[in-house]
Amino acid sequence: MELHGKNIIAGNVTAAGAETFQGLNPASGQGLEPLFYEATEAEIDDALGCAEEAFEAYREQPAERIAGFLTKIAEEIEALGDELIHRAVTETGLGAERLTGERGRTTAQLRMFAELIREGSWVEASIDRAQPERKPLPKPDIRRMLIPVGPIAVFGASNFPLAFSVAGGDTASALAARNPVIVKAHPSHPGTSELIARAVGRAVEIADMPRGVFSLLHGVNPRVSLDLVRHPSTKAVGFTGSQRAGRAIFDAAAARPTPIPVYAEMGSINPVFVLPGALEENLQTFAEGLKGSVT
Repeated sequence: MELHGKNIIAGNVTAAGAETFQGLNPASGQGLEPLFYEATEAEIDDALGCAEEAFEAYREQPAERIAGFLTKIAEEIEALGDELIHRAVTETGLGAERLTGERGRTTAQLRMFAELIREGSWVEASIDRAQPERKPLPKPDIRRMLIPVGPIAVFGASNFPLAFSVAGGDTASALAARNPVIVKAHPSHPGTSELIARAVGRAVEIADMPRGVFSLLHGVNPRVSLDLVRHPSTKAVGFTGSQRAGRAIFDAAAARPTPIPVYAEMGSINPVFVLPGALEENLQTFAEGLKGSVT
């Protein structure tokens, strides 16, 4: 499948801007074809407008249709076959075995959310019935459940090009909760992102979902990310990445006239404690494991 390097907005391929960038092979340092076009302010506005339009129809879809849509995304990702793994290896330097396992995790997440939707308890519905005879005041009928909020901006992680990226957990959960998604592709694996986005687009068509339910935007310039977060139609953000970038996104979301929630996993510094006895008994194995985790 030939990559086009353009933004995908509600199924339409666009390249309105002049700024471009390339993916990079980290093993060789070579730039990778094609050039990718950074999203313009107008393209961001178009993506959010399409998402807003799609929201009213998408939020009314029955559970079985949403579940079928998520399952179809998983099937379309699997249908990409070795082409997806090869491009992801080339762009990230992660091994084929590692990425094959991550693809399985990605499709399993989608199918897990499909089953969760079918089961239905995630809406946390509750009914507190009226007691009109209660004294000194009648008790009203109170009903509560979780509902979709609207278009969600999703930012993928550089080190998980599949499971925490275009169709990863944040996207799967947002779509499952009947929210349209606009993904800001990570510039370290733009080709992989495009392949996954096109798989999602095929699932949208096959499942006959509103076209604006999914869009993909490219960009290296922080302007693209911040414009997406600040757009009045964006209702929440899912982010996995560095603390610096996550903090900038959080601050932009909090500074809006109407602040929105940012669900962020920021940074990758995890404390590791090793007792002296463990080092004496198994130093070589521990060192190899730590090296593998870091790299």
